[in-house]
Amino acid sequence: MKLVITMSRRFGTGASIIATELSKRLDIPVYDKAYIEEQLNDRMYESEAEAIRKLAEHPCIILGRCASDILKDKMNVLNIFVCADKEDRIRRIMEKENLDYNGAKERVETTDEERASYYYEHTGKTWGDVNDYHMILDTSELGVENCANILMQYFEKLEYI
Repeated sequence: MKLVITMSRRFGTGASIIATELSKRLDIPVYDKAYIEEQLNDRMYESEAEAIRKLAEHPCIILGRCASDILKDKMNVLNIFVCADKEDRIRRIMEKENLDYNGAKERVETTDEERASYYYEHTGKTWGDVNDYHMILDTSELGVENCANILMQYFEKLEYI
């Protein structure tokens, strides 16, 4: 399998759970903001874009960091956007971060705004535009636990795995 998966997501959708499950099943690494920033701090790469291009030379899952846009010209890349109803995301963050409703709501809204700004600043595009992704997964409708199964069936059908 030579597939690179980019996964953009709204905050609180459970995308990191999906990525972790796919990583186990496909036996490929997941790279997130912390990992990529560590590579930059260690002076392994000049920029996030350079780090992402280098990481994408091998099968992997990249969470966020505008990877879908950075890798848009590569043939072996599947760009996924994970969304969910706002109320579901708030409840998930309340549980995950032990926050009350208002604290979780503020965290969801602030993080979404930061991600949208970051994406626009680095790509000039609107974050979450369906035209920039091959697949949209709604964890409110599909369930976080089902999304990895859906993706695995898709990969098998297209003979990626």
